[in-house]
Amino acid sequence: MKDLTPVVDMDSHVMEPPDLWDNYLEPQYRDRSICIRKAQDGIEELIVDNKVLLKGRLALLGGVDHRAEQLFAEADIPYLDGCPKASYDTQARVALLDDWGVDAGVVFPTIGILWDKPEDPELAIAYARAYNNWLWDFASPALERIIPIAHIPLYDADLALVELRRCLKLGFKGMFLAPEPVAGKRPSHPDFDPLWQEMVAADLPVCIHLIVRFDRVVNLSATRWWDPEKEPMNPVFSFALGGTMQLIPAIAALICDGLFDRFPKLKVAIVESGAGYASYLMDRLDEKYDRFGAMVNLKRRPSEYMRDNFWFVMDPSERSIDAQCDLLGEDHFLWGSDYPHIDSHANAISQVHAALAPMSEHRRNLVLGGNAVKLFHLGSSLSSSHQLHSM
Repeated sequence: MKDLTPVVDMDSHVMEPPDLWDNYLEPQYRDRSICIRKAQDGIEELIVDNKVLLKGRLALLGGVDHRAEQLFAEADIPYLDGCPKASYDTQARVALLDDWGVDAGVVFPTIGILWDKPEDPELAIAYARAYNNWLWDFASPALERIIPIAHIPLYDADLALVELRRCLKLGFKGMFLAPEPVAGKRPSHPDFDPLWQEMVAADLPVCIHLIVRFDRVVNLSATRWWDPEKEPMNPVFSFALGGTMQLIPAIAALICDGLFDRFPKLKVAIVESGAGYASYLMDRLDEKYDRFGAMVNLKRRPSEYMRDNFWFVMDPSERSIDAQCDLLGEDHFLWGSDYPHIDSHANAISQVHAALAPMSEHRRNLVLGGNAVKLFHLGSSLSSSHQLHSM
């Protein structure tokens, strides 16, 4: 029998089928569906509300089975060629987890981190509702292995609350949150308090995951240093910093706005930006709080919120996580593969084992899966599943 420590991938993705919204969107919205179709020149386009959001290289959205340089160079590789079967088929996903030796995987969207409809909240929530319904059909036959996270856009707080409650009642294990203000309101705005109260009552995490916006900028660092209209973006720069430059301000804003004074038991997981910056950010915020704390309305030092309210997902090859655990707390780190995206780690499980090897066995087991079990209340079903497929 193999080691019985649960192993949980905290950051993986589905690749939404091209006809998902045609099949799941309510009839009154179907003429404004999200879809993928070939243009007259034969190049695929991602269409949102009858407008082209992205043209060509759609296989880049997945791409784990391709060379990156091939996908960047060839615009006509179809989207589905970048979608391994495990990214949309339940049994294939379970087989992949078995092959990896991973007990469960938390799943986030792909197309769902691209589209953006702030001007039409009802359409936005309909898009999300269709995705959530498909995701539930994908995950529910194997809930002990596939952990669904609900997509809840915040363009209308009342609509968001209705959809969040529906998803939590079904059995979703968390909420996906984009790291951005919505209509001029940060997530800490009181209008959104009913959602955070719902998440506290459920004792489940809000998962802040990077996004990509094609009609407006979210990565200010990339904007200052590369002008995409004049030169191609440097993928090392953009993939390395895109998520981190979104997530660090999001963490700081939630803390500095005093959200956790109102909701001291709110759990926030920070996904797909690495974790090695966690203690730096904690110390940086504390250092400035010691100088300017009298000017802000916080009951505690920033480090206390970070230790109590945040969980961080490491990249599989990060080497500093043992030290991060010393500084921030060993109960607050997890790992993620980002499967099946182009910058994901097909050999993630071997990488994470190597990166965590210097840790004590107790701490290593927490990061591999013990922390995720507690965060999502995975309980006995995961343990039973682990024992069965580890024999």
